[in-house]
Amino acid sequence: MTEFGDIAPAEFNARAHELVEWITRYLEDPAKYPVLPPLVPGATTALLAPSPPREPEPLKNIFEDFESQILPGITHWNHPGFLAYFANTASAPGVLAEFLMAALNVNGMLWRTGPAATELEQMVTDWMRQLLGLSPGWFGMINDLASTSTLYALAAAREADPSLDIRRKGLAGRDLPTFRVYCSEHAHSSVDKAAMTLGIGSDNVVRIPADEAFRMRPDALAAAIAADRIAGHRPIAVVATVGTTSMTSVDPVSAIADVCEREALWLHVDGAYGGVAGAVPELRHLLDGVDRADSFVVNPHKWLFTPMDCSVMLTRRPDVLKRAFSLVAAYLETAEQDTVINYMDYGFQLGRRFRALKLWMVIKAFGSDGIATRIRHHCELATTFAGWIAKEANWELSAPHPFSTVCFRHTPAGLDLAATNRHNAAILDRVNSSGDIFISHTMLGSTYVLRVAIGNLRTELPHLSRALSLLQAATV
Repeated sequence: MTEFGDIAPAEFNARAHELVEWITRYLEDPAKYPVLPPLVPGATTALLAPSPPREPEPLKNIFEDFESQILPGITHWNHPGFLAYFANTASAPGVLAEFLMAALNVNGMLWRTGPAATELEQMVTDWMRQLLGLSPGWFGMINDLASTSTLYALAAAREADPSLDIRRKGLAGRDLPTFRVYCSEHAHSSVDKAAMTLGIGSDNVVRIPADEAFRMRPDALAAAIAADRIAGHRPIAVVATVGTTSMTSVDPVSAIADVCEREALWLHVDGAYGGVAGAVPELRHLLDGVDRADSFVVNPHKWLFTPMDCSVMLTRRPDVLKRAFSLVAAYLETAEQDTVINYMDYGFQLGRRFRALKLWMVIKAFGSDGIATRIRHHCELATTFAGWIAKEANWELSAPHPFSTVCFRHTPAGLDLAATNRHNAAILDRVNSSGDIFISHTMLGSTYVLRVAIGNLRTELPHLSRALSLLQAATV
């Protein structure tokens, strides 16, 4: 290293080869680590130096510190026993793409600052559209998370009526009706957070009752909209979900689209988890009605083997999205700006990572048939696991499982609901303390249930069998 320059190329090359070897061994067998670290708050902090080093440290030493100070506190999402939340995978092509992304260090805010990045993003988001069986006519962009994509969709819904002049005058201190947004009682909390951020307010997110299969009821939606109009409110958007976070239920998007078209409301569909199931021909019906939405989000970093973070937002109304966010400062003006896509115009972030590269590499590496085969396999594993649970004494399934997530609970005789909830919470803690398996939980109304979510490329039947054994042992 020179006084004013980067690490010497020879040193980088040597350490990079060592790092690739380490990553190769790690991805080959992540199960050699406990899926959950010892959950002791402050344990990592205690190992870290409280102040930055004054003198440079060799990369070899830094990596040794990574292994001794950082790695012991890692929850291993690549572990085949990771069955919590929505399991995911940092696949090999995605990891390699992250190397290239970091090396190129592209900021794709303008077409000019990343021509290939911009054009690849346009193409690969259309690949996603084709992969999921949606019709032509969608504009695509890649954000970090579905929470951002949902916020953008509601910002566009707020801007859909230009006569309101929201982007210039805002909402406060004006004679405007209260805006209302509608979603299922089981929709993701990002809808509420988006409403809070956009000045709509969480009190104006109307949670619509669900049916016995946990799906939003279109009749209740229509009634809520009618009641709000009578009360003088201004309905602006509905958020439907394909694969809700707790139990992966699928809202009846076609019937909801009927309501939205009749009421002239923006329809956003959250398919962050379940949307990728459209890659499997026999599951594509779960996306029925999505083609009638104004916007749709799916997260390849959940179930499409793409490393965090990568959220694809599709919209049929990019002009409204651009009107909500476009602001071109003088130093960002370019000669070609009227003939190209400048992604900075479609969101509040100026800088943008080259996320399209990793999605492109993942789709090319697995192919549409390979992707469908893997997703189908995960759904089959979930069906097998659900069958095991259904046959176990005093265990019951708590919800349908249209994808690869199973909700269930243990119901010993003689316990009321509160005691049963505590009993299942204790089961979860015992299973997770094993280091072999990590599961999560949710609440279905007032009922505490356990969740097993299958989405990791390395999860197979033996891991699910181990989970079942731990669950059985944890009941005593």
